[in-house]
Amino acid sequence: SKEKLHMKLCSGSCHAEQILQTLNSYRQSGIFTDVVLLIDGQEFPCHRATLSANSTYFRAMFGGDLKEGHQDIINIQKISASTMSLLLDYMYGGNIIIQEDNVEGILELSDLLQISKLRDACVTFLEGQLHPCNCLGIMKFADSFSIASLTEKSKRFMLECFVEVSCHEEFLEMGVKELVEYLSDEQLVVPKEEAVFEAVMRWVRHDVPARKGALKDLLEHVRLPLLDPTYFLEKVEMDGLIQDSKECIPLLHEARKYYILGNEVSSLRSRPRRFMELAEVIIVIGGCDKKGLLKLPFTDLYHPKSRQWTALSSVPGYTKSEFAACTLKNDVYISGEIPWTRWSLPGCKEQHDLCLDSHCLGLSPGFMHPSLGPKSLLGEVYP
Repeated sequence: SKEKLHMKLCSGSCHAEQILQTLNSYRQSGIFTDVVLLIDGQEFPCHRATLSANSTYFRAMFGGDLKEGHQDIINIQKISASTMSLLLDYMYGGNIIIQEDNVEGILELSDLLQISKLRDACVTFLEGQLHPCNCLGIMKFADSFSIASLTEKSKRFMLECFVEVSCHEEFLEMGVKELVEYLSDEQLVVPKEEAVFEAVMRWVRHDVPARKGALKDLLEHVRLPLLDPTYFLEKVEMDGLIQDSKECIPLLHEARKYYILGNEVSSLRSRPRRFMELAEVIIVIGGCDKKGLLKLPFTDLYHPKSRQWTALSSVPGYTKSEFAACTLKNDVYISGEIPWTRWSLPGCKEQHDLCLDSHCLGLSPGFMHPSLGPKSLLGEVYP
């Protein structure tokens, strides 16, 4: 039988790399090229097979009935020759350097030519470049190319870093509709509402003649009742732009009313934002053991956002058999009874400040029926 010699000289990626290197040298020398790309007045001799293997756009052009697919010179508009040169190096060699000064051009061209891997690489690069000074610009850029993942990530970054973003030029250049959209977003993260107010006023003062008319629409989305009363008096009511806007007066009245009446003012603006230092919580006071014999002094707080329980300081006088509670602003008021006398504890009413996690004593009525409990009304607590 005939002898056979089988030698594996090069295979897989090694073999493919050698072919690409050879094709690239042919491209650079103009050997065996069968099409010329005309980009911004500069000619790029290429091989149709290589272009089609990399790009769905070229595959459809050369494999279909498009007129351009049968031309020797193809003119592609609105892209730079330098960007095309980078993409051809990638097509023939598989390597490309993506950096800040070329990423937008590369993404735009890879999107046009439908080179998905390169487009995705640009998206990943931009995600890593997100910063308070550029996230709004990146979001607009991503939106123009319908890159939903980058648009969403940029928006989330902006909402989570709102305070820092509001100090940069991109924030000051945005339109009023955009700003309203962000201010009304429940995902907005701020340490306190004063930061939102200051961002709005900074935006308005960037171009007062053109923007002062939007002040009322913007302040409608600032939760003025949550501002510190002293800050509200000194910074909000005394602000010249606000004083000159009669449309803002009802918003100021609402805030004043909240300072007096507390939670009885029903308004979205009086509710803490979901992601801020203030939040709505559930407090569980007291309790007993499984047999119902031992009274427990424990007080626990449940935070719906984090779904976590936090232990607060114990309730003084936990031997009370019955007690009732009510809230006023950020305070919880507790009144209770001694089981064998059926009278309220003399001369005290417990007040729990959630910010300080502390108790203090306040005046209480001398007597209270066991079936009654304290209620808050018009800024006062009644037995």
